[in-house]
Amino acid sequence: MKGRSPDQSQLSVLPQRLEDLVNPRHPLYRLSKRIPWDDIEKHFSGLYHHSGRPAKPVRLMVSLLILKQLYNLSDESIVERWVENPYYQFFSGETLFQWEFPCHSTDLVYFRKRIGKKGVEKILKISIELHGKKAKEAEVLVDTTVQEKNITFPTDTKLYKRVIEHCISIAGKEGIGLRQSYKRTTKKLMLTQRFRNHPKNRKKALAAQRKLKTIAGRLVRELGKKLPATSLLTYGQEILLSKLPTSQTLI
Repeated sequence: MKGRSPDQSQLSVLPQRLEDLVNPRHPLYRLSKRIPWDDIEKHFSGLYHHSGRPAKPVRLMVSLLILKQLYNLSDESIVERWVENPYYQFFSGETLFQWEFPCHSTDLVYFRKRIGKKGVEKILKISIELHGKKAKEAEVLVDTTVQEKNITFPTDTKLYKRVIEHCISIAGKEGIGLRQSYKRTTKKLMLTQRFRNHPKNRKKALAAQRKLKTIAGRLVRELGKKLPATSLLTYGQEILLSKLPTSQTLI
């Protein structure tokens, strides 16, 4: 049987209040009732002049900053999502659903500059107080499975570059003069690795990788000869690992 659309003729022509539309059990609804908005507004009201163009409400700007941190969004994203999300608007103190952007994303930058470091600490303090004892735990468990990681895929080329940089660092700490640092050569060879999977660049990239391996081995052997016996005890294990040719071992 074909479903029927609800009868629209009986709907009220008066706009409904956001508080009547949102779920009272929603976390943002409950959080909005716990935050002392009046205290926040009194705290930041002294940062505004009594003349000039009216600024955006303090609660709006503070709520946007809190939502931005809660959902790990950029200034542009939080402003765009605010228009689409009734819970964001209710959390910000709106009574009716708004169809326009609350502010420009740059207004958040200006507001952070206005409240300064102490203002940000004030918002952070309120957040900590809302969490109660949980915010004072010695250990914090964070699920980062969906966050972007600042890691890179390990390759032989990156390993050779890391060995070269580490050898130069050890030589600098121990005051050892190397015959050549290969800094410019290494930079040039690493630039050759860009787009290495392209058929036209493959041969040149492999030749540069072999050159990097040669330089890394040369520096490791030179360090092994020039390091004093006392320093060999400190760096001996690292030098030994650096001689392994595979990318499965890092120093």
